[in-house]
Amino acid sequence: MTAVIIDGTAVAEQIRAKVAEDVNKWVAAGHARPGLATVLVGENPASQVYVRSKQKACAQVGIESYGHVLPADVSQSDLEKLVADLNDDPKVNGILVQLPLPSGLDEEKVLRSIRVEKDVDGFHPINIGRLAQKGRDPLFVPCTPSGVMHLLAQHVSTLEGVNAVVLGRSNIVGMPVALLLVRANATVTICHSRSKNLPDIVRGADVLVAAVGRPEMVKADWIKPGAVVIDVGVNRVEDVSKPKGYRLVGDVAFDEVKEVAGAITPVPGGVGPMTIAMLLKNTMHAAQIAEV
Repeated sequence: MTAVIIDGTAVAEQIRAKVAEDVNKWVAAGHARPGLATVLVGENPASQVYVRSKQKACAQVGIESYGHVLPADVSQSDLEKLVADLNDDPKVNGILVQLPLPSGLDEEKVLRSIRVEKDVDGFHPINIGRLAQKGRDPLFVPCTPSGVMHLLAQHVSTLEGVNAVVLGRSNIVGMPVALLLVRANATVTICHSRSKNLPDIVRGADVLVAAVGRPEMVKADWIKPGAVVIDVGVNRVEDVSKPKGYRLVGDVAFDEVKEVAGAITPVPGGVGPMTIAMLLKNTMHAAQIAEV
């Protein structure tokens, strides 16, 4: 049995098209065009690529983007002053501070300084706290976890009672996606690189979300036949046959796991495109919140 390949690029395009439609209707109704401010600190090449791709995506759906680039040695107070100014700017509906920040900066304080109504990344402690509590809803859900859940909804009729395993416990992916799975009434196990008998834990998963950051760590004999596998990892591995000298792989050994799983996301082309699509959706939502 070869797994169904979950095409995140195609699903993300559908979401982006809907956001573009919503933006057009919003502006035609006399509202200000939604705006997203990006804050990039330092010269991390991967972060530069991510920010450029987000700005390009904004342009494609009609969202204004405002880019702010700060040196790696910016002071904590100057960074927080910029966030405060963006909080007060009516043209800016969403604020995205690209992570990770350079060492020496207090990431938690910066995220906390973003007004919760503009926290389109979904990392503000209030949004995460609401996500963790029954009966309360966050204004925004973190983009990658939200994208994961959207892909699962396309391929799993219901998550209720399903054994879901989240491999990884980061604040950006692992913990929020686990909370979302709990909200969907799945039975959730969170494991990580230090968990004992890790292959046995993963093997019990009807749904696996791999977000541990280790290239091709999850092998075919870790997977329950027919399981749905969502691979969030993006890792560079050396490959002299490639023009850039490397290729991108996930946390799952795709070629062998696809022969066991029922459905699987590729890397690239799986979860990655969903992250930006959900960011655009959150920014449109932020514009609507601002008008309430």
